[in-house]
Amino acid sequence: MAVVLDVRSFRGADCDTDHYLVITKFRETLAVGKQAAQRFDRQRFNLRKLNEPEVREQYQIEITNRFAALENSDYDEDIKRTWENIKENIQTSAKESLGLDEFKQNKPWFNEECLGFLDQRKRTKIQLVQDPSQSNVDNLSKVRREVSRHFRNKKKSES
Repeated sequence: MAVVLDVRSFRGADCDTDHYLVITKFRETLAVGKQAAQRFDRQRFNLRKLNEPEVREQYQIEITNRFAALENSDYDEDIKRTWENIKENIQTSAKESLGLDEFKQNKPWFNEECLGFLDQRKRTKIQLVQDPSQSNVDNLSKVRREVSRHFRNKKKSES
C-alpha cells in the first residue's frame, strides 16, 4: 500500500519542456510473512494419540531410552550440536510413537506417495525462498500443478 506524504511542483525548473517538474514523497508498506520460511520445516504429529495410555507409555519409554543413550555421549560437543541431538531424538520418538497420520484421519486416500509429493512441493518452496529466481518460480508452479493433479486424481479414484 502506498501513502502519498507530500507533492510539490517546481514551476521554475528548466527541463527544456513545457511541463513542470513534480516531486512526490510517499511511503510504501510491504506485507512480509516473517514466519513463512520457518513454517516449511515443521512436522505435525498426531498428539491426540497421547490420550491413549498404551501409546503414551510407548512414547515415554522411547524418550527415556533415547535420552539415556544421549547421556552416554561426549559432553565436549558444542551447544548447537547437543540441541540438534535432543531435537532429533524427540522428533524421531514422536514419529515412531505418534505418527504423521493427521492427513489419513480426514483423507483416507492419502498415502506415502502423496506424502512424497508434499515433500517435493515443500523442498521446491524452500528453494524458491532461498533463491527467488524466475526459474525457481516456474519450477514451483510446475510442481504445484503436478501435486494438485495427483491429489485430484487420487481423490477421484478413491471415491
